[in-house]
Amino acid sequence: MNVRALAILLLFVLPSAALMSAADPDLVAALRGFRSEAPPDWSYVQMTSDGQRSLEERHDATRPDFGRWSLLRKDGRAPTPAELAEYRDTRSRRSRGGTAPRLAEQIDPAEAKVVAEADQRATYRCRLRPAEAGDRTADFLHATVVVHRPSRTIEAITLENDAPFRPALGIRITKLRTRLTFSLPSGERPSLPQAVQTSVRGDAYWFKSLDADLEVTFSRYEPYPRTPAL
Repeated sequence: MNVRALAILLLFVLPSAALMSAADPDLVAALRGFRSEAPPDWSYVQMTSDGQRSLEERHDATRPDFGRWSLLRKDGRAPTPAELAEYRDTRSRRSRGGTAPRLAEQIDPAEAKVVAEADQRATYRCRLRPAEAGDRTADFLHATVVVHRPSRTIEAITLENDAPFRPALGIRITKLRTRLTFSLPSGERPSLPQAVQTSVRGDAYWFKSLDADLEVTFSRYEPYPRTPAL
């Protein structure tokens, strides 16, 4: 490596290292231990609703991997046999799919700013890194993260846009907001997802509305029964 190339490399690396060392240790620790999904060894009920349609599902940690999900109710009623068959097929294909991007890896603690501090909680405004190569949406969003300092636990993450943007040709998003909330750990009970609320406003090719609202709630958590050690 020649001297000029080394100088250019240091120009970018050194400020980045300095910023990382200055990152709030509570935020860094909270992101390191954060998971947006419920632990696989916990059973729970998941309710998804867009205001008109709804799905009530159960994740049973005591069952084998490909049989853990079951459909309890659809649109407020018991599902038909055909709906149950379609649900099992859809869930099976989803289980074989790829892994979703990890939100904690997108939140950049190096440039986080504390915007509020109260009741042992700090609220940070953070920029987002792209989820994958070619991801343009992150450039238009920011994250607001609430951390409970004593336990270094994330209680809430809100993702929203700063201004209207166009993530793809013919697509215009005027509002995008997603809020995730989590419980605090207590004893052997870890931090667990409580709700996800998403609201989108926009249009495609100037005439098709992309407006949508979705809410997912989690309840009736039960830990996998452990066998006592002999």
